[in-house]
Amino acid sequence: MYLNEKKSRGARYIAIKILCSWEERLLPLDRMIEQHIGDMILLDPRDRQLIMSMVYGVIRWRGYLDWVVEKFSRHPLSKLKKRTLQALRLGIFQLLFLDRIPPSAAINETVQALKDMKQPKWLTGFVNGILRSVDREHQNLPHPLDAKNIAALPEKALLSHPEWLIRRWQKRYGNANTVAICQKNNSIAPICLRANSTLAAPSSLLGKLRNGGLNATAGKYSSLAIKLDTYHGPIAGIPGFADGLFQVQDEAAQLVTLLLGPLQPGKSYLDGCSGLGGKTSHLAQMLPADSTLIAIEPDIGRIKKMKENLARLRHDTTVTIVEGILASLLPDNKEKFAGVLVDAPCSGLGVIRRHPDIRWNRSPDDLLRYQEKQMDLLKDAAQLVAPQGVLVYATCSTEPEENDEVVKKFLAQHPQYVLSDCRMLLPESAACFVDSKGFFRTLPGDDDLDGFFAARLKKIIN
Repeated sequence: MYLNEKKSRGARYIAIKILCSWEERLLPLDRMIEQHIGDMILLDPRDRQLIMSMVYGVIRWRGYLDWVVEKFSRHPLSKLKKRTLQALRLGIFQLLFLDRIPPSAAINETVQALKDMKQPKWLTGFVNGILRSVDREHQNLPHPLDAKNIAALPEKALLSHPEWLIRRWQKRYGNANTVAICQKNNSIAPICLRANSTLAAPSSLLGKLRNGGLNATAGKYSSLAIKLDTYHGPIAGIPGFADGLFQVQDEAAQLVTLLLGPLQPGKSYLDGCSGLGGKTSHLAQMLPADSTLIAIEPDIGRIKKMKENLARLRHDTTVTIVEGILASLLPDNKEKFAGVLVDAPCSGLGVIRRHPDIRWNRSPDDLLRYQEKQMDLLKDAAQLVAPQGVLVYATCSTEPEENDEVVKKFLAQHPQYVLSDCRMLLPESAACFVDSKGFFRTLPGDDDLDGFFAARLKKIIN
């Protein structure tokens, strides 16, 4: 859409458009939001935050919102048009979760959005009627955040996760732990920062944030971590962002990067799946002055953002970026790396709390599909590691198919590698996240951490 074709639209109009487009295309939600907001002119600059709050909230609580729709609609969900259903979800979410929005505004603005979309009068009347009924009866509706009456809610409404995922977790973790994981996934995660120690000590950044009026606390497990529990503004608005004093990164992800250490002087290291450069920039902080770090990434868009991040953090001259995949390094690479990090593409089922759309975008079949890709990546990475070097395999998944099973198959096919205990590379406070096999793993919600898995593999022979 060209600039002169942009139109001014209200927050509910844009939110419904985003929700419909996401459900049709199942692309990452943050990408859909940026695309749609960029294509339109907001009637109010504050609408950006409202749009994000509504869209993320609707997707997070879709299971419950659909249960409410079913209670009040004489038509089954399968018979409702996508746009109508998204408008109902959006309106109900505002009525039952956003106390700061008056019910009249939630209803009228949602219905007006449908009118602006040229929907017929009978349909806008249908939506208006259901939303008004929900508003009248909301005191009698059981609510997943109200402990007094949650027993009246069916599981799919209370937990708001796909049934296949609930059953899978119940089998592995038990019912109580599954409920706890789902409830954490349905809450908003605090922002976690990683202090850029090359520019400022964590204590100095913590003081700067507190002086700026933010509720900042030091992390419990990573010495570089700082958590912001109540900040809801733009990341660029956090004091120190423009100066490169921090990178947004979950504390569990910070611990994963440590597993490649200790980095040795004069050695070369490789981030084999660098993405936006979160772990790349952490490795750059850890890198001895006479060592080298290469980051490889196939997606041009991600490379652009990685370069921006590295430049802001003053690491742009420290890291050599290669556009491509791990396999593209094999033919010409004569030098082996002392350490290779493979933060593999995965289902992302450990980071649902930050990316609520993931739960609805995945199916059980995806797990083996990801496993195949992960095995290929590890096979390529194994050829790039020097004798006595380290290969770290990590995912932000909770599922055995992508974690334990991948490592087990890899070790069976590569006898020159042995499993190294992750505990030795982590702070003592984080030793609780290493199991009896030496694997690092966190469950979603553990002390507000994301769900991560990592294995440290050492090459003992050439």
